[in-house]
Amino acid sequence: MSLLLEHDEHLERELSGEPVAAPATGSLLLHIAIAAAIVSYYYINITHNVWGGPNTGGAIHVNLVSAAIPLPSDQPPNQQVLATERPSVAPAPPEVKTTIPQVDEQAIPIQGKKIEPKPKPQPKQQQKTPQQVQQNRAQYGQEAASNIPRAVQGQTNPGPTSITQGDFGSRFAWYVDGINRKMSTVWNKFEVDPRTPKGARVFIVFSISRNGQPGNPQIDRSSGSPTLDRSCLRAVQRVDTFGALPGGYSGSTLNVSYYCEY
Repeated sequence: MSLLLEHDEHLERELSGEPVAAPATGSLLLHIAIAAAIVSYYYINITHNVWGGPNTGGAIHVNLVSAAIPLPSDQPPNQQVLATERPSVAPAPPEVKTTIPQVDEQAIPIQGKKIEPKPKPQPKQQQKTPQQVQQNRAQYGQEAASNIPRAVQGQTNPGPTSITQGDFGSRFAWYVDGINRKMSTVWNKFEVDPRTPKGARVFIVFSISRNGQPGNPQIDRSSGSPTLDRSCLRAVQRVDTFGALPGGYSGSTLNVSYYCEY
C-alpha cells in the first residue's frame, strides 16, 4: 500500500513540473546588477578621469617630434643677425693693406747712387694788412647829407591858401591848415569839364568873419575853364564855417586867397 502511495507522489511531481518564476526573477536581478556595475565603472573611470586633473581645463598642445636623429651641419652656424640660408661658397677677397715704405736713416749709403735731397717745407707767410694811419684832425666835407626834413623859416602860406595880412600865416598855421582841409573836402572835382587841361588853376578871394563864416567869394584870376572857375566858387559857398578866428588875431575879418587846381 505504501509503495503505491510513493509511486503516486513521484508521478505527480513529474506531471506538475518544476517552478520557473523564482529562478527567472533571480536571473533578471543579477543581470540588472551587472549592468549597473558596468555603468558605474564607466562613469567613474572614464568620465571623471580627464587629463590635467579635475581642477584644470583646456586643450593640451602636443608637438610631433621626428624620430630621426639630426645630423651635424657641414658649416658652422652663423651668429649674425642678417643670416642667409644660402651662404656664399666663395671666400671674401683679402683686404689690401697699403704700407708706406720707411726709410732707415742709419743705413749705409750705396756708392754711385744719387740721393735726392728732401724738399723742406716752407713756412706759410702771413699776409700783413696795412694799418690805417689815424690823422689827428677833423674831416670836413666827407659825410653824406642828412635826409631829415628841415622847416623853412618864413613859410607863411602853406598849400593853396594864402594870407597876406601881417604874420597871420606864421602865428596861426593851424588855422590856415584847417582852411586847406575844409576846402579840399567841399570842392567837387567832377563838376569840371574833363577837357580842362591838367594843372589848370583858378585863384579866388573871399573873407572870413570872426565867427568863421566865409563871404563875398570872387574870382581873382581865371583858369580859362568856366566849369573850373564855377566849381571853386561853389566850394566856398558850401562851407558853413571855418571855425572862429583865433583870439590872438585882432582883426574883424580875414582876407583869404585860395586856388583850385585841376
